[in-house]
Amino acid sequence: MAVSEEECSSAKSGPSSSSSASRCYLSKCVLRGSVVLQVLHANIRSPSSNDVVFGKETSIELVVIDEDGNVRSVCDQPVFGTIKDLAILPWNDKFRARDPQLWGKDLLVATSDSGKLSLLTFCNEMHRFVPVTHIQLSNPGNTLDLPGRKLTVHSSGCFIAASAYEDRLALFSMSMSSGDIIDERIVYPSESEGTTNTSRSIQRTSIRGTIWSICFISQDSKQERKEHNPVLAVIINRRGAVLNELLLLEWNVKARKIFVISQYVEAGPLAYDIVEVPNSGGLAFLFRAGDVLLMDLRDHRNPSCVCKTNLNFLPNAMEEQPYVEDSCKLHDVDDERFSVAACALLELSDYDPMCIDSDNGGANSGYKYVCSWSWEPESNKDPRMIFCVDTGEFFMMEVLFDSEGPRVNLSECLYKGLPCKALLWVEGGYLAALVEMGDGVVLKLEDGRLCYTNPIQNIAPILDMVVVDYHDEKHDQMFACCGVAPEGSLRIIRNGINVEKLHRTASIYQGVTGTWTVRMKVTDSHHSFLVLSFVEETRILSVGLSFTDVTDSVGFQPNVCTLACGIVTDGLLVQIHQSTVKLCLPTKAAHSEGIPLSSPICTSWSPNNVSINLGAVGHNFIVVSTSNPCFLFILGVRLLSTYQYEIYEMQHLVLQNELSCISIPGQEIEQNKSNSSTSENNSSISSFQSGVDINKTFVIGTHRPSVEIWCFAPAGGITVVACGTISLTNTIGTAISGCVPQDVRLVFVDKYYVLVGLRNGMLLRFEWPAEPSPSSPINMVDTALSSINLVNSGSNAFDNRNDLPSTLQLIAIRRIGITPVFLVPLDDTLDADIIALSDRPWLLHSARHSLSYTSISFQPSTHVTPVRSIECPKGILFVAENSLHLVEMVHSKRLNMQKFHLEGTPRKVLYHDESKMLLVMRTELNCGTCLSDICCVDPLSGSVLSSFRLERGETGKSMELIRIGSEQVLVVGTSLSPGPAIMSSGEAESCKGRLLVLCLDHVQNSDSGSMTFCSKAGSSSQKNSPFLEIVTYAPEQLSSSSLGSSPDDNSSDGIKLDENEVWQFRLAYATRWQGMVLKICPYLDRYFLASAGNAFYVCGFPNDNPQRVRRYAMGRTRHMITSLTAHFTRIAVGDCRDGIILFSYHEEEKKLVQLYSDPSQRIVADCILMDADTAVVSDRKGSIAVLCSDHLEDNASTECNLTLSCGYFMAEIAMSIKKGSYSYRLPADDVLQGGNGPKTNVDSLQNTIIASTMLGSIMIFIPLSREEYELLEAVQARLFLHHLTAPVLGNDHNEFRSRENRVGVPKILDGDMLTQFLELTSMQQKMILSSEPPDMVKPSLKPLLAPHVSVNQNREHTYAILNSIVRQQLYACLKCYLTWNMLSPSTVQS
Repeated sequence: MAVSEEECSSAKSGPSSSSSASRCYLSKCVLRGSVVLQVLHANIRSPSSNDVVFGKETSIELVVIDEDGNVRSVCDQPVFGTIKDLAILPWNDKFRARDPQLWGKDLLVATSDSGKLSLLTFCNEMHRFVPVTHIQLSNPGNTLDLPGRKLTVHSSGCFIAASAYEDRLALFSMSMSSGDIIDERIVYPSESEGTTNTSRSIQRTSIRGTIWSICFISQDSKQERKEHNPVLAVIINRRGAVLNELLLLEWNVKARKIFVISQYVEAGPLAYDIVEVPNSGGLAFLFRAGDVLLMDLRDHRNPSCVCKTNLNFLPNAMEEQPYVEDSCKLHDVDDERFSVAACALLELSDYDPMCIDSDNGGANSGYKYVCSWSWEPESNKDPRMIFCVDTGEFFMMEVLFDSEGPRVNLSECLYKGLPCKALLWVEGGYLAALVEMGDGVVLKLEDGRLCYTNPIQNIAPILDMVVVDYHDEKHDQMFACCGVAPEGSLRIIRNGINVEKLHRTASIYQGVTGTWTVRMKVTDSHHSFLVLSFVEETRILSVGLSFTDVTDSVGFQPNVCTLACGIVTDGLLVQIHQSTVKLCLPTKAAHSEGIPLSSPICTSWSPNNVSINLGAVGHNFIVVSTSNPCFLFILGVRLLSTYQYEIYEMQHLVLQNELSCISIPGQEIEQNKSNSSTSENNSSISSFQSGVDINKTFVIGTHRPSVEIWCFAPAGGITVVACGTISLTNTIGTAISGCVPQDVRLVFVDKYYVLVGLRNGMLLRFEWPAEPSPSSPINMVDTALSSINLVNSGSNAFDNRNDLPSTLQLIAIRRIGITPVFLVPLDDTLDADIIALSDRPWLLHSARHSLSYTSISFQPSTHVTPVRSIECPKGILFVAENSLHLVEMVHSKRLNMQKFHLEGTPRKVLYHDESKMLLVMRTELNCGTCLSDICCVDPLSGSVLSSFRLERGETGKSMELIRIGSEQVLVVGTSLSPGPAIMSSGEAESCKGRLLVLCLDHVQNSDSGSMTFCSKAGSSSQKNSPFLEIVTYAPEQLSSSSLGSSPDDNSSDGIKLDENEVWQFRLAYATRWQGMVLKICPYLDRYFLASAGNAFYVCGFPNDNPQRVRRYAMGRTRHMITSLTAHFTRIAVGDCRDGIILFSYHEEEKKLVQLYSDPSQRIVADCILMDADTAVVSDRKGSIAVLCSDHLEDNASTECNLTLSCGYFMAEIAMSIKKGSYSYRLPADDVLQGGNGPKTNVDSLQNTIIASTMLGSIMIFIPLSREEYELLEAVQARLFLHHLTAPVLGNDHNEFRSRENRVGVPKILDGDMLTQFLELTSMQQKMILSSEPPDMVKPSLKPLLAPHVSVNQNREHTYAILNSIVRQQLYACLKCYLTWNMLSPSTVQS
């Protein structure tokens, strides 16, 4: 198989222009949004799985809530669109005529901006949602009067309804036979009805108006007919009406008509939602502002209210639990406030861009209302609902049935926290409560109350961020301002899967050659011994609270290098070294189950006159090999007498090829076959199991090179079960060196496959063919086995079965480094996930399709082994930098991040190099008259060390570190006026602000008694104790220190700050300006820029004196300035209406000159200059654009427009854009750059763009050369049309990513779409590359073939080369994504 140069030992990255002004970019989401808008429970993966679906506007996340209440992510999938609503279509026995792969599984129903109703199922093999069918409802976009806004599904799973924002809805019936899953559909009112009579009488019996809520009303099961007509309840607000109406509609399926059968309006509060009571046969809750009505809708023509519950007189709230962080009361706002924030003001309105959580969102009506609710899952008793009101109180309502009819029983307050956007009650008594702008929680119902269990991480909105390589950790990490008061926090976001560092030894373990953990008994759940092999020594440590050296009590030879070890049967340990195989019985001094003797009993076996080079220990047999000559020995163990054992030869074979590695599969096989396993999978399983004993099987890698699976019979010969040849060539036809297997593993998840780690840093996956070849495709001469059997000379060494050996097919190839790849399973089972160790550690997900892996957030290591003990059941031991590191992978956190809770809302964050501290601007503080401050935060513990409080009523708006000579000062812009900064016209409000200059002084304080220690930031004890944070005011300078750690991080416990080192703020300068100082940025190393209203100034410090600020020049725009940035002499100003305007400052004349303007109107959110002629700008409609200037500055004028080089619709608003590298530099990179082939410019990673969004996403934009762009564009054109990789909700990918951009503007490539190519098998990749896009798509792959490749060559070989080229470019361009995948995938098997 041909592979690219990137995948060979002399790999090179693709070509790239050295110019930092590359106008071609590739986008990739490295952290998906965390705002959950819909949460659902269903049997998605199988009929028995308890799955939870999070709808997150631009992605769908599948999670599970385990028995401990931890939320574990299974899959987070982009939808390449915007989700409007989600619902679950439950399985119904009437659907058995459907595709057998769908039997017993619920379907996910979605509406989106594609204009389609999509039915999705989860494909366990592809590990993602795939569409079952799409039904067109409307044109793409957000049409008000066409269905698609809200969804509801009948409890029987037989009907679906979708409503528009106003005036219209559609109903669908499900097919009970094979074929199309949708049987009938009807739209009400029809197009003809909508254009005819609109008299008042007709309107009263129609659904003209805004549709607030819909739900089906089920019939009593006793009265339900075989083919009943569904009844739909609709809450509608007619134009001009004060109250909302409840309408009941009936669909006469046979007549294909919908009728309004009844109306219900009751004077009182506004009705806004209706919910069916499950298993009640016609009851529903009508939620209104201030109360809840239990409606009796069993007689559809006469709806009535049978019970009213007043929400304004609910039982008293319980005391807030002191250990829960969400105990503060949120501002009273309406339910649509977050929509305003999440949409980031699609149209300009009276919102300050720095005050997304302003109280202007809505007025408090004085009524309590239910903001979220959830029914008890699968309850056969009286229906019970837990609901949350807008004050954050949780209650339970139970519907009881007695002789007098239904009634409602309301509980006391179960819990008090933050108001929740969504609730989900799942099995096990857990309740998932999702918050809009803060972490959600998992609560457990115990003894009549809800108890906090675990958080559900939510980092939205990200208002600012800074990327820092902090404390020389060998990779960047992000510090982000997340959430709003009272859930504001500072988050440290890291790459890969989070690990908790438990213990690290001193650097005394030089020369480690191997690590293993061994059990005393095969059935033990915990390990007993840790074996460390050195160059000329072996040591054994007991596993427990303390690792004690028990080498002498175990019996291993201590003065040799151990090649392999393990347990052959209960109580019998085996050591393999160069000359001997040694069997040991440990004593009780080493383990409580050892023999009751003073010294261990040992026996050994040695080959004659040859040295052992490889070995493996399995259950009841041992395999060793030698080189020069190449022999293979299969050894057994038999009991002679009490404590006396013998090692004997069962097989002794001459090898044709020298072995490079041996592994014996785990014996505790847990065949968790998914119900969706296909016949293809079953054929793969049977082809391996037919007549083959898995317990007598082992896997070898050879120097041929090849990978082979052998099975032996103790009294017979050897059977070669399967063989796969490793033959890799680069794109010019040269064989790749270093393809010898370093490690091999047999895996079973739904089907068997083989993982191979090569010595050149590559990872391969082999599988059995779907259909065995009728004739044996492998000659026995081609295997490593010779036909000579030196022990059983009377019989053949192998069986000549017609169906064996099978030819293993190479399915996937990945390069994960340049050093040899070691594969270490996390457990002894065949379906365990595997750590792949090369240049850095990776976690291989064994249940995934093809090869799927995630980086582990740990430094490069030489060896690794799992360590399971009672105290640390999921420990992992890494050997790095001559130290042993005991860690534990934290799967309970979906995101690899650390949280520091801060009071108020963190707005801006900067990193101060000299102090190695974070400077954070906070607003909405609850500290008396102080609303805002600037504080100094310790990045290790989250402690607030000192702060500078602003004046009464003053709010911080911006801050930047500005260099004066060799020092840095902090320049701060504020607002002295409450309210928004921008009028609806786009002009600045007439308000005032201040410009402050603060110095951060390092003070040596020898008087420890003068130091005041305050509680740590975010400490749960703050609720019960005064906040002791000492601050700095303008007229005086005080300071403080804070000890402790974040509540989410125990690693910093015990850290003590040096009491003699204090960093404190000192006010050096302050002045008032006309207008709030909204933006500040440094300029030319000796100036800074500051904006106020629609004016901006070039400012400086005369004579490098921070106590004086001088304004040298002023520039103006037509509207409010929302963004300000500079690159050398070029200045980019973002106008809230006119987009980006470029200026230049003439230093001699002290004059600002406008050079270029934006070609279109744009509501700028943020902007950054990549160079003097290239600006990257995000707007508040969810787009990002690259604007370039093709004019010379001498010829520039205000009439010269910037050129829109490329654009990209993200569907999320990027509030912060930064420039910098956001990748882990592999040791391979230095080697790869030294080759002769095409290279990726090193500057390309340094010019990566990083954007954080309001929904909590982090996007990167990677510059490409024109050649790279054209290649990947052609691949992308095929991917979004192919059924395996097309947008799951039916969006036109080209149309979606082109929104908000003019026709014909080039698009930034979609890395999320292209990454799917890497997740496919080699066969699927070739299939996609060989497909031809429609004529409307220009990109072609044919010109990309190398000149030496003839078009007349074999088609298979041609597309193998193309496949290699594409993989090469994707690996090079997405290198930062592959290491910065921040979602921690779960080990939950599919």
